[in-house]
Amino acid sequence: MLTSHPAKVLHIYANSTDQWHGRPLYSAIIHTCLQLGIAGATAFRSFEGYGAHHQLHTARLLSLSEDLPVRIEVVDTPEAIDRLLAALGEMLRQTLVTVSDTRVIRWTPSPPGGD
Repeated sequence: MLTSHPAKVLHIYANSTDQWHGRPLYSAIIHTCLQLGIAGATAFRSFEGYGAHHQLHTARLLSLSEDLPVRIEVVDTPEAIDRLLAALGEMLRQTLVTVSDTRVIRWTPSPPGGD
């Protein structure tokens, strides 16, 4: 049986070389999500992209291969996303953040004897 409920998806755009207190920013964000009990968070490394400064970051250029765009995607209830944003605070100062409405769809087994 499929069930669904409204949720929010938070996207945080940063660079793979961004740091927070000596660790990669994406890792610090993911660990903060884990500590807050957020439903799910994943960091995706990109092959190519640019941001506000219009500097192209690409895996094809050897000199920039270390500094690639990273997108952190977080999905949870609207209340949990609000708590997370408050907790991240200063971590987000040089990132781009978007929040969108979404629906979480899950498959759950039907109870025995149910159709």
